[in-house]
Amino acid sequence: MLRGNPQGAAAVSATRSGHGKFNEGMWPMTSPQEQSGGAGRAPAWQPSGLYDPRREHDACGVGFIADLRGGTSHRLIEDALSILENLEHRGAVGADPIAGDGAGILMQIPHVFMQEEAARLGIKLPKAGQYAVGHIFMPQDARLRDHCEKVWMRIIREQGLQFLGWRSVPVANAGLSEMVKATEPVHRQLFVGRSKEMKDQQEFERRLYLIRKVVSNAIYYAYKGRDIGHYSVSLSSRTLVYKGMFLSYQVKGYYADLSDPRLASAMALVHQRFSTNTFPSWKLAHPYRMVAHNGEINTLRGNNNWMAARQASVKSPLFGGDINKLWPISYEGQSDTA
Repeated sequence: MLRGNPQGAAAVSATRSGHGKFNEGMWPMTSPQEQSGGAGRAPAWQPSGLYDPRREHDACGVGFIADLRGGTSHRLIEDALSILENLEHRGAVGADPIAGDGAGILMQIPHVFMQEEAARLGIKLPKAGQYAVGHIFMPQDARLRDHCEKVWMRIIREQGLQFLGWRSVPVANAGLSEMVKATEPVHRQLFVGRSKEMKDQQEFERRLYLIRKVVSNAIYYAYKGRDIGHYSVSLSSRTLVYKGMFLSYQVKGYYADLSDPRLASAMALVHQRFSTNTFPSWKLAHPYRMVAHNGEINTLRGNNNWMAARQASVKSPLFGGDINKLWPISYEGQSDTA
C-alpha cells in the first residue's frame, strides 16, 4: 500500500486466505455480489480483475507500505504492524497455538532513535548513511556469544571499517510459547562506521555484505557446521530488520523498540510465514535483508545446487578477488534466501 501522507487512513492488508474467506479490514478482489453470484455477474470464484482461481493456494502473507513523499513517521510503522496483524491467517502454527512459523518487519534505519540510543551507551554515531546497524541473533551460551562478538569486531577492522559498539535489544518474551523460548536467541545490534576513503554508499554496502559473509563463514567453519544460534538478521546503512519465530501479533509486543515513537521510517515490509519445505526457526523468519517472499515452491534443492555449480565461474569487477570470500552463498539446512 502506498500512502500520500503520514496522517492517512490506517493501512490494511490486500491479501486473502487460501480458503476464500476475508478478515475484517481486508480488500476482497471480487465484490460481495460477485462472490454470491447474481444477474449479469460472474459466478463466485471465477476470474475477475486481478483474481484468478488457478492461482489460489495457501502461502505466506506479505505487506508493504510507503510514504509517497518520502516522509518518515512512527505512524507508518504502526500501520505496517497493523498490516502484519491482518496477515495472521496467512501464517501457520504447530500443535502449540502460540508457536508461529515466523513474522517480522523491515524498515529504514531510524536515525534519530539509533543516535539517541547509542549516545546512552557512550557511542557517538555519525550522520545518516555514514554508519550501518546490524541485528544479530547470538547464542544463549555466554562463552559462544563472546566468541561471536570477537569475530565480528576483528573482521570489521580487518576489512577497513570502524567498529563503533554493541547494543542489547530490549525484548519481552512472556507471550511466547515455551517451545519457542527454548531456541530464543540473544538479540544484539552493532554499529559500524564507514571508511573516509569510500566513494559512496554503494561501496559501503558491498563491504558490509562482504563482512557479513566472512563472519558467517568463519563461525560456520569454526563449529564445523553446527548451529550454535548465530545468525545475521541484517547489516546495512539503509535498512534494519526485526523478526523472529512469531505469530504476526507477537512481533510488536516482543520488540520494545517497535513501540517507541522515535522509531520512524518512510517505508516498511512485513511478512507472516507459512513454512513449506524448511522447518520453522528464528533465522528462517522473514523479511530477509532485502526480500520477503511467499514460498520457495519446492525449488530449494535446485537453487542450492545451481548456486554451488556457478561459484567457480562467477566474477565481478566490484568485488574482484574478494568474491571468493563470499562462498558458500547458502548453507545446507536453511533457506536459499536466508
